[in-house]
Amino acid sequence: MTGPLAGHVRASKVSGQYGVVPGAPAEQADPCTMVIFGATGDLTKRKLFPALYQLAAEHLLHPNFAVLAVGREPAETDDTFRERIRLALVDSDEVKHFNDDVWKRLAARTFYAGGDASDASAYELIKRRLVEIEESRAETERNRFFYLAVPPSVFEPIVRHLSSSGLVPKHDNPKERPWARVVVEKPFGHSLDTAKSLNALVLSMFAEHQVYRIDHYLGKETVQNVLVFRFANTIFEPLWNRSHISHVQITAAEEVGVEARGRYYEEAGVVRDMFQNHLLQLLALTAMEPPSSMTANAVRDEKVKVLKSIRWLTPESIPSSTVRAQYAPGTIRSRAVTGYRAEPDVAEDSHTPTFAAARFYVDNWRWQGVPFYVRSGKRLGKRVSEIAVQFHAPPHLMFGGGEGHAPLQANTLVMRVQPNEGISLSFEVKVPGAAVAMTQHVEVAPVEMDFTYAEAFGETAAPAYETLLLDVMIGEMTLFLRSDEVEAAWKIIDPLLCFWEEHTPNPMATYAAGSWGPDEADQLIAADGAAWRTP
Repeated sequence: MTGPLAGHVRASKVSGQYGVVPGAPAEQADPCTMVIFGATGDLTKRKLFPALYQLAAEHLLHPNFAVLAVGREPAETDDTFRERIRLALVDSDEVKHFNDDVWKRLAARTFYAGGDASDASAYELIKRRLVEIEESRAETERNRFFYLAVPPSVFEPIVRHLSSSGLVPKHDNPKERPWARVVVEKPFGHSLDTAKSLNALVLSMFAEHQVYRIDHYLGKETVQNVLVFRFANTIFEPLWNRSHISHVQITAAEEVGVEARGRYYEEAGVVRDMFQNHLLQLLALTAMEPPSSMTANAVRDEKVKVLKSIRWLTPESIPSSTVRAQYAPGTIRSRAVTGYRAEPDVAEDSHTPTFAAARFYVDNWRWQGVPFYVRSGKRLGKRVSEIAVQFHAPPHLMFGGGEGHAPLQANTLVMRVQPNEGISLSFEVKVPGAAVAMTQHVEVAPVEMDFTYAEAFGETAAPAYETLLLDVMIGEMTLFLRSDEVEAAWKIIDPLLCFWEEHTPNPMATYAAGSWGPDEADQLIAADGAAWRTP
């Protein structure tokens, strides 16, 4: 078995030596050229090149790998672009220890082409540069993938030009060489209709196996581990159902505000930005049935079944099942911060939500009646993403809960996606003390059994984009979204967006920056006798 669920070739950082992780396939990326559209943008600088640098440092790039960066700046040259990227890597949070020798090896394979990717004339220059870069390779080794690190508004013209120029011919056979692939960033569409139109366009020009729709959350180590944790450990799977689980909480909280992305955020909001992709993916992985095999289509088939089983939100259920709010001025890490409406490029009377919470139900045999509470927001109390599975409380309480003592807490299994990636399980134990008769009060307290990747393996998890880029190079699609998966997620979210657009709140609910969201979110979950976790 190959692919991310089997484990990639990873560099061992013990004693500074590089090697292969035990049990991982001895597999290196195919020889290929990565073409980045939007090469001078933020994503390229903050995520893509740090990931490529790490892959180079871990010797996971093929010797014939190269990067052709395409940007609008015509005056940029190979050398000036390389220096721009070098400075970005030195300052990057994702590159822990910048090594000049590693960078020189990557820089020698990094090139630049100036041009407007939405203009057909730019593709002749791209072709010429690719011929120059690949001239020493055999014909079958001239593999290419085109990464659209650009705003969604230019996806369509780039896709059309890649097809009409012949740079990405349609290949029905996934094993055909040389291969050509297209990587598309989220959001994939702005609504269900636009997602369907974009899918129809893309699939009229390319085969499904050529299209890699990225959701970077799926590249995170802990997200991948959800399936391994569930299906490789028999102690949990028999309990993973409505008979034993009270509810599930999925949280994706950010300390930061919208920063310099006010214009984008006004169009997107928290639901398009987080729910339609990241959070529904976490829900699907948590709720899915065991796939027949750990292959891309088998895993994605089961995720689609979950998405199609989620009870649709209706105009009648939305007011009692969802909450929206904006952050107001507050304090983050002892620093005063402004409210959302005072951010640059945000309307003074904006009703765009920066926080949302929702209650979903998965209407199938396993999960009938189990609520999935999902929340996400900007300017919350802590940066954290987690899946918390709360089990039913004991049916009869023989211990604890006496006068002056806290009631027993239900067991909770928490899978931390970020930061401090790991898994914890809470359970109740007797507090040590003098022996007492069992008919008298026994003091009980909750404790946690905790696993972290850093402590267990002596290294931090690989950044998500490092995993995802390597998957594109080896043709592994498990961690990428399929067209029907994208549309199934939009079918869940679209009714909510339409209802909110037609029913403007007056006034808009708010929450203080640095808090855990509005009171309305607490009331949503309290109506079911539960409460949000404070991570």
